[in-house]
Amino acid sequence: MALDFAATYKILVLGDSNVGKTCIVHRFCDERYYDTYISTIGIDFKQKIVNLDGVPIKLQIWDTAGQERFRTLTTAYYRGAMGILLLYDVTNLESFNHITYWLQNIEENASPHVITVLAGNKCESADRIVDSDSGHKIAEHFDLTHFEVSCKDNVNIEASFMTLARKIREKREQKGYALHEPIKEEKPDLLKPKTELQIRACSAC
Repeated sequence: MALDFAATYKILVLGDSNVGKTCIVHRFCDERYYDTYISTIGIDFKQKIVNLDGVPIKLQIWDTAGQERFRTLTTAYYRGAMGILLLYDVTNLESFNHITYWLQNIEENASPHVITVLAGNKCESADRIVDSDSGHKIAEHFDLTHFEVSCKDNVNIEASFMTLARKIREKREQKGYALHEPIKEEKPDLLKPKTELQIRACSAC
């Protein structure tokens, strides 16, 4: 029997390759951590119904490829996105420096009403390069909510997604959308079963 929910929120997880996009989606949706590196080919999505302050909401979370050759494919999937979790890796300075690229990409392709939350992954790592203050400062500069998260230790994963969901709800209320207004769910033909979309390698996640 299908579970009832009041609305569907489409969320994209964006960021450079290898920052942990697939890991954070699995950690939140499946409550599991995978210690193998998974490279997403194209786009895949998972769904989870959450209790948002007493109201059941379906989060449709799209895991996007960060590799350069797939970025043009990703742009088509901004359509209908209501929230974006922009992820960088605190052990990878290049991924942090690319935040401005992704924000520009969001501005050019997403709705002007989209909600973006910034998250620095692998905060548990002893190999940290990007300090917390740097993350907070860039988030403040672009008026974004910022979290430091750890897929491995399950730190701030739920808080990141639930904060994003609440901000989406607030934006919808500001725009006068009814809570129970139906949203067309997208299931593009390009999507394949996850086993066909992912390549597993031996390197650590």
